[in-house]
Amino acid sequence: MKAPLGVYSILGNHDYGEYRSWPSPQAKQQDFKNMLEAHKQLGWKLLRNENHILKEGRESLAILGVENWGIKRFSKYGKLEEAYKGTEEAAVRLLMSHDPSHWEAKVLDYPDIDMTFSGHTHGFQFGVEFDEFRWSPSQYLYNQWAGLYQQGTQRIYVNRGYGFIGMPGRVGINPEITIFELAAG
Repeated sequence: MKAPLGVYSILGNHDYGEYRSWPSPQAKQQDFKNMLEAHKQLGWKLLRNENHILKEGRESLAILGVENWGIKRFSKYGKLEEAYKGTEEAAVRLLMSHDPSHWEAKVLDYPDIDMTFSGHTHGFQFGVEFDEFRWSPSQYLYNQWAGLYQQGTQRIYVNRGYGFIGMPGRVGINPEITIFELAAG
């Protein structure tokens, strides 16, 4: 994957290796180091509770990225306050946060974060979608589980994902790669 202004990535709940048994703490730590190195070798800018400012003339756009922050059993490594620091002058702030539950719990407290991009739910890989009707068991755990949502001037887009987790397939929830085009307003 290549992009003229760079490719940016964040960590999700499975990237920390917390859902399997490891022969030793060192093996788990090495696996995490290998994953970080893979991002580097791919040429991706991994944002770990930090931001990157893109400038075009006198305008600037901030890309913020937090580590995983989830509800209930999911890890809360994300530090939005750290990722936000230094973006105060940016005209636009785009946040990448893996788990959409972070949006209502923390992100809405930062009213000048314009857009949040999340994933995590996979739409539970099961559901029904046609026209304006959407249903998935995912909606019983996540208020924002697939697609675009808005509260006030803030928006979140929850991507259904491309692969799968657990059940090796999907029923009614298609894989998704989303392209957003930003335009001057």
